[in-house]
Amino acid sequence: MDVEHVTSVGPENYNSTINGRDSRPVVADPTETELNQAYLAYSGLANTRLTVGRQRLKLDNDRFIGNVGWRQNEQTFDGSTLVNTSLPDTTITAGYLYNANRIFSDASPKGDLAMDTGILNARYEGLDYGSVSAYSYLIALDDNPDDSTQTFGLRYTGDAPLSDTVNALYTLEYAHQSDYDDNTRSLDQSYYSLEAGVDVSGVRFKIGQEMLGSDDGNSAFATPLATLHAFNGFTDRFLATPDSGLVDSYTSLSGTLGGVHLMAIYHQFDSDESSDDYGSEAALQATYSINGTYSVGAKYAAYDADGFSQDTDKAFNRDADKGWVWIQASF
Repeated sequence: MDVEHVTSVGPENYNSTINGRDSRPVVADPTETELNQAYLAYSGLANTRLTVGRQRLKLDNDRFIGNVGWRQNEQTFDGSTLVNTSLPDTTITAGYLYNANRIFSDASPKGDLAMDTGILNARYEGLDYGSVSAYSYLIALDDNPDDSTQTFGLRYTGDAPLSDTVNALYTLEYAHQSDYDDNTRSLDQSYYSLEAGVDVSGVRFKIGQEMLGSDDGNSAFATPLATLHAFNGFTDRFLATPDSGLVDSYTSLSGTLGGVHLMAIYHQFDSDESSDDYGSEAALQATYSINGTYSVGAKYAAYDADGFSQDTDKAFNRDADKGWVWIQASF
């Protein structure tokens, strides 16, 4: 069993999404006490673990199924999962989920996402220079049936030595998404992620592009159960993909200096359907571990909407600057 409690240090002079301060900047960490995990697990079968109840799920890089670990209130799932490792170098995860306990807390009408979702993910790590995953996510949403989708995809990621101090880094992923269950719309949209880079004695340089495709400007590829903050910029301008889709072209540089892990990343955001320039984001992050128990960190991100202001009600049409400082203890 796992219980989490979130409280505010000082007055809540921000919009927590449930405190009624709608005119203030959003900090989506509402103060609340919640049951985060509560499950029964059975491992009596060889190489198999069955888990029933409220549980944390993280599959691959969290792009489709994740716990939103950045936020104070973690996302967990109600349902049953089966994890099997009988095949050499292979992990198969299958499950049925009927609710997502989202970051907004039980006090929010957006705190629960009722659904009938089937998940299947098979990951093989027996390759010399990478691992491959095949997956299927069938998401039927109870309250928003026209957002129900079925997604099938394939992911390959890894690294290969070029010399004693230099490694090549790479990721290739493709997925297709269509309508599912009671969705009255006919959806046909694609996703890809391409990334290449090099690691030189621990300093990493990467370039990449991720596309969440559009279906003729009427809808776009959706990942409602993902750890969204980890993708498409730290300012969270694209938590909901625009109907014209999203192409995120990015460059990052990271490494460690004097025990401080540093990262810089730049994003250029364009639409898929008409190649409109949504905007760009530049971000910096620094983290430092103290004796393996405590860590401190800071990050800053600035989003420039590049004058694309057709509808200022949408986040990606507004400039944004965000900064964070944190202290963390792990026991």
